Amino acid sequence: MAHSLSNKGSALPSADSNLRHNRPAVDSEEVMQARRDLAACFRFAARLGMHEGICNHFSALLPGHDDLFLVNPYGYAFSEITASSLLVCDYHGNVVAGDGEPEATAFYIHARLHKNVPRARVAFHTHMPYATALTMTEGEPLVFAGQTALKFYGRTVVDEDYNGLALDEGEGDRIAAAVGDADIVFMKHHGVMVLGGSIAEAWDDLYYLERACEVQCLALSTGRQIIPVDPEIAKATAAQMRDGDEESARLHLASMHRILAAEECDYLQ
Repeated sequence: MAHSLSNKGSALPSADSNLRHNRPAVDSEEVMQARRDLAACFRFAARLGMHEGICNHFSALLPGHDDLFLVNPYGYAFSEITASSLLVCDYHGNVVAGDGEPEATAFYIHARLHKNVPRARVAFHTHMPYATALTMTEGEPLVFAGQTALKFYGRTVVDEDYNGLALDEGEGDRIAAAVGDADIVFMKHHGVMVLGGSIAEAWDDLYYLERACEVQCLALSTGRQIIPVDPEIAKATAAQMRDGDEESARLHLASMHRILAAEECDYLQ
């Protein structure tokens, strides 16, 4: 299911490997912290079953650079990712720092998202099972019936136009255009994309989105009708949740670092 970027032929923007020697330094402490944070997210996604083989990808704009982004290298499972193994890529297909290359759809989706949607500092794409299951059903994927789901009230969009694998800039541009003002994109027949202003906030949303979808799938399995929360209450509750999201997300990520440091500290390498 995964595709090498170098095998995309003429569809790949022209790349110059010399660029990795001509760009500004990409190893500041702020960049290293972003690497550690992103690596922690990969490891926890693997722990929680929110991954799919060597497919799926997380990216984050490089601190201090609006035209470079961190992304996982092709061919590695989430559980193998370390801070130093993450690649730095530009929007033209160049690997500016790191060994390897991004998976093809990772490049075409994430490069175009970061370029076309500047507020998307971070983009997490997965085929996590419960959220993906709801992209395969009729109607709106997420029903705002459970409290966890209310975190996403007014923040979701459905990309209805599944076109197969994203192996060119045109499909990446189409996906970026479908985002609108949303933070959560349910990609029909495909998976989900979570966009955030920070790695911590994107992870927090990804985690709670899958939890909300899991509970909804369990509720649906009872065969009983799901009763949505009154829209006015849903809107007010969402605002309450968003008010504390930034700090809650920061603490959530910090807890992950503590657990990994004790149990899986090689992620920092």
